[in-house]
Amino acid sequence: MSKLGNLGARLHRGEISYDFVGKRKIWYGVSILITITAIVGLAVRGLNMGIDFQGGAVFTTAKTSVSVAQAETYAKEASGHDAVVQKLGTGGLRIQIAGMDTTKSDATKIALAKDMKVDPESIAADLVGPSWGDEIANKAWEGLGIFMVLVVIYLAIAFEWRMAVAALVALIHDITITTGIYALVGFEVTPGTVIGLLTILGYSLYDTVVVFDSLKEQTKDITKQTRFTYSDIANQSINGTLVRSINTTIVALLPVAGLLFIGGGFLGAGTLNDISLSLFVGLAAGAYSSIFIATPLVADLKEAEPQMKALKKRVLAKRAQAAAEEEMAEARGDDDRDDAAPAVVGPRNQPASRNRGGRGRPSGKRR
Repeated sequence: MSKLGNLGARLHRGEISYDFVGKRKIWYGVSILITITAIVGLAVRGLNMGIDFQGGAVFTTAKTSVSVAQAETYAKEASGHDAVVQKLGTGGLRIQIAGMDTTKSDATKIALAKDMKVDPESIAADLVGPSWGDEIANKAWEGLGIFMVLVVIYLAIAFEWRMAVAALVALIHDITITTGIYALVGFEVTPGTVIGLLTILGYSLYDTVVVFDSLKEQTKDITKQTRFTYSDIANQSINGTLVRSINTTIVALLPVAGLLFIGGGFLGAGTLNDISLSLFVGLAAGAYSSIFIATPLVADLKEAEPQMKALKKRVLAKRAQAAAEEEMAEARGDDDRDDAAPAVVGPRNQPASRNRGGRGRPSGKRR
C-alpha cells in the first residue's frame, strides 16, 4: 500500500505520468465498440422488464416441498407466461408472472394450488395492473431525464458548458453499457435497477467532477505561458487524481461484488441481482468514462477554440525550437571533440639535463 501511495504522490507531483489524453483515439474506439455491442444486445434481446413495469401477478405460497424448477413449469402451464420463482426463507415460494392478464389471476391461482397440491387459500396473490406498470415506467424515465438536465445545468454553471457536455456524454455512455449488459445477461429490470442506475450516475459524476475541478484550477491564465497545451494540463489532472479514483472504485466494487456473486450467485438471492448488477457494471463503467472519455473530450472541445489553437501552436513551435537547438548543441559538441588534439597518455618525456654536479650545481667556479 505504501508503494501505491508513493505512486500517487509521484503522479500528483508530475514526476511520472501516463498519456491518457494523447491516446484518446484508442479509448474512443474501445468505448464505441462496447457501446455498439450494448445497443445490439438491447435491439436483439431487449430488456426483461419486471412486473412493476409490465403489470402481472405475484403469488406467495406457504411452506412447500415443490422445487423452484417445478414451480416455474406449473406457473407457465397455468398462465401461459414465463415465471420467475424464488425460494423464501420460510420454505415457501414467490412466483412472479409478468405481463399476465390480472383478470385471470383467480384461475391461475387455482391451477397452481392443484398442481402443487396445496389449499388455494394458502396462496396469497398481489396484482399489478398494466396501467400502473406504465405509470411506473414513465416516472422512472422522467426521473432520469430530470436528473440529466439538472446535472448539465449545474456543471455549466460551476465549470463551463464544454465540461457539462463531456459529463453528459460520459453519463449516456455509462447508462447504455449498463442497460446493454442487462439485456445480454437477461436480468430482470425492477425499481431496484433504476435506483442502482441513479446511484452509479452520481458516483460517475463524483469522479468526473474531481478531475474537472483540478483541471479548472490548473488552467487559470493558461494562455500566459508557452510550456503546456490544454491537453497537457488535462493529462496532468487525470494523473494527479488517478490513484484516488482507483482506490475509491475498488473500495466501492468490493461490497457490490459480494452482493452480486455471493448473495445473488451462490445463495440464489435473486432480489439482490436487480440492484447489484447495475451497481457493479455502472461503477466500473463510471470510473472508466471519467478517466478515458470525459476529460479527453473536454480537451478536444477546448482545443477547438481559437485561443487554445494559438496556444498549442506556440507551445509546439517552442518545443520544436528547443529540440533543434539541442540537436545543434549535440552536433557542435561532437565536432569539438573531433577537432581537439588527442590527450597525452603515459609519462611525459623530460628534456635531457645539462652536465651538473652532485645537486645540479655547476662543477667549476664561475670566472
